[in-house]
Amino acid sequence: MMIPACRLEDLPRGEAHRLDIDPPVSVFHTDDGELFAIDDTCTHQDASLADGWLEGCEVECPLHASKFDLRTGAVDAPPAKLPVRTHEVFVEAGMIYVRLSTDAPNLPPCIAARLAGGPA
Repeated sequence: MMIPACRLEDLPRGEAHRLDIDPPVSVFHTDDGELFAIDDTCTHQDASLADGWLEGCEVECPLHASKFDLRTGAVDAPPAKLPVRTHEVFVEAGMIYVRLSTDAPNLPPCIAARLAGGPA
């Protein structure tokens, strides 16, 4: 599935744009001008990675400082153990688009339990 995210000119370098879909996805525009899209929710606990700190090709979770590689989704610093999904990003006619991964997301336990009908 391909989703329009925002206009490239509306996403400054060093910033992120969160797509409020289920599960949420964020597009990051690095200081070097690269664009990446990953699942927005930290795999450790329910925190928005778009609210984190972007440095190079890494984003640091604002809750417990887990770091994720925007290129691969891999965890670069605990306490998170599971990677986030990455998604394909491309620009066409000045608009940023995200092609969602078909892989299953790695959701933090609190969200996985809520989706399964258990206590949050």
